[in-house]
Amino acid sequence: MGKGPATLERFGQVALPVGAVRDGEVIDSDAVAAAIKQLWAQAKFSTKKVVVGVANQKVVVRQVDLPWLPVNELRKSLSFQVQDFIPMPVEQAILDFHPLEEFTNDAGGRMLRVLLVAAARDMVGSAMDAVTKAGLQPAMVDLTSFAVLRSQVTASAGFAVEAEALVDIGASVTNIVVHHGGVPRFVRILLMGGADITDAVAERLGVPTDQAETVKQTNGLSTGGMVESHPASRAIEQTGGAFVEEVRGSLDYYLAQPGAARIGRVVLSGGGSRLGGLVERLSAATRLPVEVARPMSALKIGKTGLTDDQLAYVEPMVAVPVGLAMGVAS
Repeated sequence: MGKGPATLERFGQVALPVGAVRDGEVIDSDAVAAAIKQLWAQAKFSTKKVVVGVANQKVVVRQVDLPWLPVNELRKSLSFQVQDFIPMPVEQAILDFHPLEEFTNDAGGRMLRVLLVAAARDMVGSAMDAVTKAGLQPAMVDLTSFAVLRSQVTASAGFAVEAEALVDIGASVTNIVVHHGGVPRFVRILLMGGADITDAVAERLGVPTDQAETVKQTNGLSTGGMVESHPASRAIEQTGGAFVEEVRGSLDYYLAQPGAARIGRVVLSGGGSRLGGLVERLSAATRLPVEVARPMSALKIGKTGLTDDQLAYVEPMVAVPVGLAMGVAS
């Protein structure tokens, strides 16, 4: 990246075969590898060095307090200290942590509060397998939630006194990150996304998924309190309303923690953030201002081959890949 803003040179996306990835986890590495090869051919990416982002039910992110050690020593001893905090055997997990703050406990001991990340080794292995089968070279594995934070903090001018909630809505996985001044304080991965609403419409109307997606985008979520009696509207309301409540509940959970900073606003990204009425419904549910992310505002735009309209359309989906790229470049 060097000094100054990063430059977006290429952007591409391809559809994955149904069932190749389930709830953010690679199920069919051959199918995913074939899709990655297709993506590289279409977008004409010049590098084979990539960052792999993970976010699914086999990733656990928890705030924990550990006896203070220098960071290098803590990293070496992490597996001996965190078994009680994670729901998987440490030998089956890949562990990492993000230091938050030092403090002294009631007994006068020096402590370090960290955001602990544990990812199932087999799940990460499946993702890496797909990438290497596609002929690419994984440089690092990153938590998708941290990528969202990286791209959004870079795009925002300065930090408010209050915390900020970032909500990146994918097809079947949503990353919620509350940060304060760029430091992550809370992470929750929801196994819900835009595809859940589309699938509900498809099932209710008995139509193909692509047609259901069009119906979903045409109708959107109700914002006036009245829900139309049309079956599609009821399906969108039922599934979309449940999603809004999950996000609100996650933020309430964070705010109930000791020392939680007040949240000043919610920022939406991801393809699922395009759903009509979602901004208004989330704002009403959380009683907070809700805005749509602008991750491209921190980037120079190179010769992407995309028109201004196309760039505006893909901008919600840029947050994760841009954040991943920034991670390896920093």
